[in-house]
Amino acid sequence: MQLETLKLFCDVVRLRSISRGATESGVTQSAASQAIHQLETELGVQLLDRSRRPVQATQEGRGFYESCRSLLAGFERARGDLATSGQRVDGTVRVAAIYSVGLHDMSRHMQPFMAMHPHARVLLECLHPHKVVEAVLQDEADLGILSYPPANRALEVLPLREEPMVLVCHPTHRLARRRLAQASDLEGERFVAFDHDLPIRRAIDRVLRQAGVRVEVVMQFDNIETIKQAIAIAAGVSILPRPAVAKEVGIRALGAVPLAIGGLVRPIAIIHRKGRRLPQAVARFIDVLRTAGDSAAPVGSHVVPARLNEADPRPSPPPTRNHASGRERNVARPRAGGP
Repeated sequence: MQLETLKLFCDVVRLRSISRGATESGVTQSAASQAIHQLETELGVQLLDRSRRPVQATQEGRGFYESCRSLLAGFERARGDLATSGQRVDGTVRVAAIYSVGLHDMSRHMQPFMAMHPHARVLLECLHPHKVVEAVLQDEADLGILSYPPANRALEVLPLREEPMVLVCHPTHRLARRRLAQASDLEGERFVAFDHDLPIRRAIDRVLRQAGVRVEVVMQFDNIETIKQAIAIAAGVSILPRPAVAKEVGIRALGAVPLAIGGLVRPIAIIHRKGRRLPQAVARFIDVLRTAGDSAAPVGSHVVPARLNEADPRPSPPPTRNHASGRERNVARPRAGGP
């Protein structure tokens, strides 16, 4: 029984898929199936219920999974301690991030980090906000990166930056050429909103209510990418974080107008379990993120420039109804010349 097999088993259980677990561990699906079957034979117990879709751990498999997670985490800490004694940063940094930060914003941090520390790797998973919190609390991720971090006694919150929010509209909209939009300009506008259960929706609703502005919510979605697509077909306007529309504004697919509404920002923060001793690789990656955050958009900086990369994950069909969030994974491994 090898650590690689235990890690493969944990990946399969966590991702509920033998094929995705195999990809995560860098082996073929056939090799993964054989390895887990051999592990079950060696232990004399069935670990996976293959009759269910998605695949799930049996009761015995769940208990074995929890034990393996602790064992693998201990190994990573021990390896990090050895690397520290030799002044070498080693190990894996498991990051769970919301979509709008993960796939586009994180790559510019992961690349220089792994260039500086070629023996470390960053494992990134993009999730719905509440799943980011769950991943950190359940020790499935070392770090979480999300907006509007929750108040939780089990979590340490490290502010990263505040992103100004702007009015986003179709390039032909009447407000698209404004240098500055007033709150009153939104009165009665068709509005593409976030879902009710998201903190960003509550923050936008609160600001509009305080300004005495009523909008007509025509659509609501749980991610930025779909909202941008709705705006692109002239379904309505919205209020989005400025970095989220940089690409579309640059190619004139969308218009972005600064808002004369004070305090309208999206806070981004790092979270990790409180009281947990962070491996050296994790601590170093936090330093990289916070240094970049300080230089790019320091907390408290609310200046809105005239032109506004952050986007949600993969393209989806033009919006006609709410789309449920999916899950994506992006594994960055060290290699010559950086990732």
